[in-house]
Amino acid sequence: MVTEQTPTLNPLHDPTERGFASDNYSGVHPEILAAIVRANGGHQVSYGDDIYTAELQNVFRKHFGDQAEAFPVFNGTGANVIALQAVTDRWEAVVCTSTAHIHVDECAAPERMGGLKLHVIPTPDGKLSPELLDTMPQGKEGDEHFAQPKVVSITQTTELGTAYTVDEIKAIADYAHKRGWVLHVDGSRLSNAAASLGVPFRTFTTDVGVDIVSFGGTKNGLMVGEAVLVLNPGAVRGMKYLRKQSMQLASKMRFISAQLIALLDDDLYLRNASHANAMATRLAEAVRDVPGVRLMRPVQSNSVFPVLPHDVSRRLMDKFHFYFWDEAAGEVRWMCGFDTTESDVDTFAAAVRAEMDAQA
Repeated sequence: MVTEQTPTLNPLHDPTERGFASDNYSGVHPEILAAIVRANGGHQVSYGDDIYTAELQNVFRKHFGDQAEAFPVFNGTGANVIALQAVTDRWEAVVCTSTAHIHVDECAAPERMGGLKLHVIPTPDGKLSPELLDTMPQGKEGDEHFAQPKVVSITQTTELGTAYTVDEIKAIADYAHKRGWVLHVDGSRLSNAAASLGVPFRTFTTDVGVDIVSFGGTKNGLMVGEAVLVLNPGAVRGMKYLRKQSMQLASKMRFISAQLIALLDDDLYLRNASHANAMATRLAEAVRDVPGVRLMRPVQSNSVFPVLPHDVSRRLMDKFHFYFWDEAAGEVRWMCGFDTTESDVDTFAAAVRAEMDAQA
């Protein structure tokens, strides 16, 4: 017999500690925690045959269209690898930017686990375009010595904090489809893009020809969970088998699905992302006029990329978590999340100003 008890546990960390290293550093949004608790009673069928995962399909279709089908997974790397495998054959390749997460930050999982060749294109702002795609080697179609391009993978918002416009995504989709390719979107921060663009999800995905999406949740308030979102079923094969084979099939999937429902059903995704974006804008504005601080690009999501003197950054890192983005250039990345407060931003901006004044 199970006896319900409320344990008294002391946290192992300082709950007041704040930083700007990553939106993954945040805790879980209270509405998400409440959704997990609501889903916890009694028994539900395992491996996705539960009522929450069924309802999640309806919720995603409200946002992305009636053809959408969602496959919840544990994490973003798993989502990306499965999504790309589902739209490629063994001899085919994925085209992405040189800063893409699948290229830089997934420990070669697409290559090692997915067996995928990545064709990488350098970009000035983290975004691909038809003109940049035209820099791919020409005359290689049908050449058995060359991995055949099949997928264009873009990140929305990008690793550099920039957001593709609706027209930019449509142009890439048109380019890809004209060649018989598929368009994948790594959407770990897709909610931040929706908030930045001020349009519904489907406006810059389904309606402009995106075929498959890795939909992010943990950076926007979830405890754990992402989803592979199939928007063009005709372009995708074997999703349910690939998810299992890639160790991304949750036995108690109802708890991932319940979180995603809570995120999407009452626009929590938009509230969280809009707040994170606003805090990044506030931070950028607070340091913009500090002598010696140089912002590298416009703030279009929840990240700020400034250049500071190395020793100033290191002293600040002793007090606040954040990372170098390009240490050689002195560029750092500051991330805001759904739980970043105005006080957090103002305190950090004041510290930046104080360190720069001391440096002068």
